[in-house]
Amino acid sequence: MPARSRTRWTVALTAAAVLTLGCGTLPDPTLPEDPTSPPTAPQTTPTAKVDGTKTVAEFQEDAKDAVDLAESYWSAVFDASGVTFRPVGAVRPYRDSGDLACGREPIPADNAVYCPAGDFIAYDADWAVTAFRRIGDAFVFYLLGHEYAHAVQARLGVEHRYGIDHELQADCMAGAYLGDSVRRGDLSLADGDLDEFRSGLLAVGDPEDQPWFAPESHGTVAQRTDAFFSGYEKSLKTCGLS
Repeated sequence: MPARSRTRWTVALTAAAVLTLGCGTLPDPTLPEDPTSPPTAPQTTPTAKVDGTKTVAEFQEDAKDAVDLAESYWSAVFDASGVTFRPVGAVRPYRDSGDLACGREPIPADNAVYCPAGDFIAYDADWAVTAFRRIGDAFVFYLLGHEYAHAVQARLGVEHRYGIDHELQADCMAGAYLGDSVRRGDLSLADGDLDEFRSGLLAVGDPEDQPWFAPESHGTVAQRTDAFFSGYEKSLKTCGLS
């Protein structure tokens, strides 16, 4: 998925609304490169066959493109409404549980989060690279687009009684950012990218027996898929933003 013309993961809201986080159970292959360091030369022997995107350097490039695209998209949306947009302060990869904290709460491994307390997005680099290799590069754009949507919710002062509503709205907003970017020509999809979005959403849905009102609930596969593609196809008007 080239940008600019060129897990099970969930995102739960803590009771104090301090940390938006997720947990992943994707297998963790051996990574000869450090995903948190600057890009290095591509590997000559990829560890997985996914969408032609296998190296840490390629992941880092896609992650940067995804954040840059989200920042550009939301800046334009805010400008069109006459509101000044403030980009997310930082994007911070980490490798182990507790490497980073949101306020006083350590960020656990196998997660991607937006931290309102520090205004940063963080992701477990090894886990994110694993998802990138096994699902494809489109998942990286969805993952970081969802977290950037949480940052936008914070900037707009959006609150929900139930965490699931907050998460499904962020899925819708991530879909809108990607769909609108494609329609504007800022992002071009490769063959199979829409299927990668579906595969990613299949991996992040709640178990069917999980109560919808549980604090950690984000929506079933069907709910998250519907929310994402509603935004993707119909833009922000379907996401419940005033």
